[in-house]
Amino acid sequence: MSSIENFLRVDMDKLEATLTAEAVKREYESLAKEFEAMGAELISAAKKCEALTADVQNTIRDTAEAYRQEGKKIFERIEECALFTEDVRKTCEDAKRRMIEGNGGAQ
Repeated sequence: MSSIENFLRVDMDKLEATLTAEAVKREYESLAKEFEAMGAELISAAKKCEALTADVQNTIRDTAEAYRQEGKKIFERIEECALFTEDVRKTCEDAKRRMIEGNGGAQ
């Protein structure tokens, strides 16, 4: 017959240490997966920020270009007005001169 001493003996200290190590390993693995998931969310947020930054840069560039174009239009209007004013001044001076000469010649 077999005696009780022939049965497998379990060292409870080693078993407890093994179970604790497995629990710690599982906990670390679980946390590592959470970090990976959080990393994916952060990468997604970073990509959104990059896209937003590009949109802001494009808006600034487009707005600056629109201001330049408007400035050119206003400059051209001022130039046209200046030329028109010069033409009006010359016409008025010519008319005044002709009136003076006409009046002077009539006397």
